[in-house]
Amino acid sequence: MRDIAQEAGIEAGSIYYHFQSKDQILSEVLDLGVRQLYQAVSEIVRSAPTSSEDFRKTFGLLIETHLTYLLTDSDFTSANIRNYPMLSDETRTPHRELRASYAGAWGKFLNDAKRNGHLRNDISTTVIRQFILSAMNWTVEWYNIAKYPVRILAERLSKLILDGMCLHRKADTEGLMLCPATPAKIPYPDGKAAKTRAEILKAAARVLRDNGYKATTLRKIAEEADMKAGSVYYHFNSKDAIIDEILNAGLRDLLSGVEAAVRKFDAPYDHHTRIATAIWAHLDFLFKASEFTSANIRSYGMLPNHFRERHRGIRHEYGKLWDRILREAQDDGAIRSDIKIVPLRQVMLGALNWTVEWFDPNKAGVQGYLSLPEFSSMLINLLLEGICNREAAPSTGQGSPESGCPGQTRRK
Repeated sequence: MRDIAQEAGIEAGSIYYHFQSKDQILSEVLDLGVRQLYQAVSEIVRSAPTSSEDFRKTFGLLIETHLTYLLTDSDFTSANIRNYPMLSDETRTPHRELRASYAGAWGKFLNDAKRNGHLRNDISTTVIRQFILSAMNWTVEWYNIAKYPVRILAERLSKLILDGMCLHRKADTEGLMLCPATPAKIPYPDGKAAKTRAEILKAAARVLRDNGYKATTLRKIAEEADMKAGSVYYHFNSKDAIIDEILNAGLRDLLSGVEAAVRKFDAPYDHHTRIATAIWAHLDFLFKASEFTSANIRSYGMLPNHFRERHRGIRHEYGKLWDRILREAQDDGAIRSDIKIVPLRQVMLGALNWTVEWFDPNKAGVQGYLSLPEFSSMLINLLLEGICNREAAPSTGQGSPESGCPGQTRRK
């Protein structure tokens, strides 16, 4: 409450004249954050025309509206998007209905578009909707209004989501399964102390992933590791020392794993398959191969600045790896040339990273739920080919929509 009062420029005691508790303030902030956005988007969807050209215009308007509320016009919306995933179930429960209504507004628009032949039929509108929201929501972690206005970001994001990276109707990723992601190889430690230390790190990664930085305590870590809290201090000086190792391990697992996956390709590259394999590896580490990676991705945006600064270098290195993969594809004509590489990489990784908030591979086999391989294949297709029905309309990219992309070597 003291921090809220200081930000508002009033005495802390004055807050209680208006609100009974911090939880009441938080609840109202969360509600306003989605309600304002829901009302604006619902009105656009309600009056949306149905032609193909109008679909693209309406889609662009919806993207710009969401991004404007999220990034510039509403602190309530940005506070909701950034904090909601790390809140307790008790705090989130009262707001689920409104969030579901917002998702429903997008669902109605997309279902209408699919019925009118504007959307691809091979991927459910639920996955398409979540993919779109993921790409937009992650922008809070990287967008800089000083570089370009939201309108420009919305135009670029809309184009990528609608039409994908690829120039022709179908991306050729036939060789994908020949190059599966390499699982993280964590050496089995020697000695009891080293094994205990490794177990503490794994337990802490799960706690950090599920609860966020502030709610991660040594007591929770000890409980997850099935040991006494005092025993943790034998191996680590502080909570921050543990988290530092988790963050470093998560990023290094991801960097080395994706590097190993794409290293299997020889020039001249089969660029679509190379990109698809890198995406597959990224998702593999996010959901299966490394609990340190998922902990890093979920918690990074809410970490104190000193933590993020210490790990900025390796994150930059990972971004440069993707920039090289995408730039080489663009130079060979395998992906469209009207999208800049850095924004493309940021949007793509954002769409992938936000999936930790809504996809659960452990539910595979339950009716309506996808396995990780099925899910990864869908995201690859969406990123390469876009959400539009390419059979119904010609590609908007350069080159012939009927032919393979220039510079692409098919695998035999």
